[in-house]
Amino acid sequence: MAMPALSDDAPVVTSLTALRKAENACRRCPLYKNATQAVPGEGSRDAVVMLVGEQPGDKEDLAGKPFVGPAGRLLDRALAEAGIARDAAFVTNAVKHFKYEVRGKRRLHKRPNAGEIERCRWWLEQERAIIRPAVIVALGLTATRSLFGKPMAIGKSRGAVHRLDDGTAAFVTVHPSALLRVQEQADKEQQYRAFVADLRQAAAYLRQRAA
Repeated sequence: MAMPALSDDAPVVTSLTALRKAENACRRCPLYKNATQAVPGEGSRDAVVMLVGEQPGDKEDLAGKPFVGPAGRLLDRALAEAGIARDAAFVTNAVKHFKYEVRGKRRLHKRPNAGEIERCRWWLEQERAIIRPAVIVALGLTATRSLFGKPMAIGKSRGAVHRLDDGTAAFVTVHPSALLRVQEQADKEQQYRAFVADLRQAAAYLRQRAA
């Protein structure tokens, strides 16, 4: 499998430990100024599946780990139902610093813009080059834009195997935080089942590849 191309000014990083250190020193966009720290991806270097979210949330920014809040717990549950072990996956975000606005005492999530996504894509490419996953799952619009280099509608893109520029198989689905915002319980359950079905497609692809 070919590695994704890295930017000309990318440092040579060959380990996840070195990558974490480099990410925390990143000044490629202004988001580092207000974030507590960069939140690197987490998981095995030998992971066969990579899950890419949007950006760290408040809890992730404080902990320095991805998907440790409510969306992370929902993701863990869905992965278990889909037959994907969390410890066999590499979990990361398209943008490594928490972007937010302050309201009262709360820090509320703000979606990264196109420039921030593009500047941070550099780090995602390096994670991909180190991990070399067989399958990547894009969780939401920001992850999809980062991986494919263009906006893509989730509804039209989910349910199919896509190919990234280097040939890696990719699946598109919603971000688990979107499910947390659904108010109607019947709708929430229906959308959760669709989310699990998307993850099961990725699991089935891995099984077919291993056969």
